[in-house]
Amino acid sequence: MRTTYYDLIYQSYYFPQQGFDLKKGYLYFHDISLKYLIDKYGTPLRIFYLPHIGVQIRRAKNLFQRAFKKHHYSGKYYYAYCTKSNHFFPVLKEVLQHDTHIETSSSYDIDLILKLYEKGLLSQDRYIIHNGTKTQEYLQKILYINDLGFKNSIIVLDSINELDRLEQLIQKRKIKIGLRAAIHQESQFAFYTSRLGIPAKKIVQFYKDRIRKNPQLELKMFHFFVESGIRDVIYYWEQLQNAIKLYVELSKISDTLDSFNIGGGFPIRNSLDFEYDYEYMINEIVLNIKEACVNENIREPNIFSEFGRYTVGESGALIFEVFEQKQQNDTEIWYIINNSLMTTMPDIWSLKERFILLPINKWDNEYARVNIGGITCDRLDYYTQEEISQEVILPKFSPGDKEPLYIGFFHNGAYQDAISGYGGIKHCLIPQPKHIIIDRDDSGNLVEHVFKQTQSADEVLKILGY
Repeated sequence: MRTTYYDLIYQSYYFPQQGFDLKKGYLYFHDISLKYLIDKYGTPLRIFYLPHIGVQIRRAKNLFQRAFKKHHYSGKYYYAYCTKSNHFFPVLKEVLQHDTHIETSSSYDIDLILKLYEKGLLSQDRYIIHNGTKTQEYLQKILYINDLGFKNSIIVLDSINELDRLEQLIQKRKIKIGLRAAIHQESQFAFYTSRLGIPAKKIVQFYKDRIRKNPQLELKMFHFFVESGIRDVIYYWEQLQNAIKLYVELSKISDTLDSFNIGGGFPIRNSLDFEYDYEYMINEIVLNIKEACVNENIREPNIFSEFGRYTVGESGALIFEVFEQKQQNDTEIWYIINNSLMTTMPDIWSLKERFILLPINKWDNEYARVNIGGITCDRLDYYTQEEISQEVILPKFSPGDKEPLYIGFFHNGAYQDAISGYGGIKHCLIPQPKHIIIDRDDSGNLVEHVFKQTQSADEVLKILGY
């Protein structure tokens, strides 16, 4: 019996499904013919489908509003986008069209904010939440946009020492701040407490000693973030409850604290049988906060989220051509693509992330278990298993076929370009270090010169399309 790749997918998953369809033997992504794009632009090919960004934002907003209504929640919900997930100008432009707010991570993020402001895409009343470790330059730029009139700019202190640096610069300004609590990590981590945030045991006393009595500081936000994501597991609910207790304790001694930031962490579809009950999770988060506030007789805070991967991840795809097939032994077949997996999708080898993998054509061919290899000579440049099946299944093909096999990795619209260093950008827009070349002259004396200066903000933003 001849079993085709289409038979395998149709029998294993609900297919077609949102974002994926098959028409005349070719795969469509968000109702776009991928074969048309391949014929027009060739491969390898990077795709961003911007309209899906709005779909994701509207879904989250609607679910939070429904949860607020269901639980008679009196606070407001604010959707913030963390720029580090994807900094490109077309993406930020699309995000801001849906009444969203911004979370920054580093100094050059503020230059990005200014570009968006100059282009009329970002108004001064939007919330700008400043996370990450605050260098002197980062703080100076935050204070600059405060002076420009960004009235909802909030500096979330990531450590006690950041307040020392801030106080050296603040002068006569009045600044809105937040406090980020460090969470306990899951058991598989090499350390017990996250390096991000202020130890939970120190936050309340820190507020009493350094913030409450300072008329220039206004505490507005409590922030926590579970790095492994918002999941329906005991670990997440424990961390949320710990954070809520801290918020309640701070709220009782602070008249200005009015916002609870749950950070990011919504997952996206990484396989065709992905299941996640967004509505249930949002309802439970809202209910947990509501009940704690009612029990302690404090006002219900505004709820902020900072969704990055959730916002843009499902908009992205990478398309490759399988240009060579290699039978290395009796059981292992390698499909070699015309690019590198480890440089184009670094999450595959660095974080063991998995994405939806589907062929663009040859769905009527029989299928085989294969390994996918990139064209670099690095042993880690490969992809050998899917999230669910623990193996890669793709259509068989003959090297002499008129049309080569094309394959696509989908829902990789977040982080890949920054981590892989697209055009010279880096994760969180941290600039490359200054490069110094050191040598010795004929007399043995040291000789050094600057080979390359640190990237300027303008250089970075030019790469991103601003």
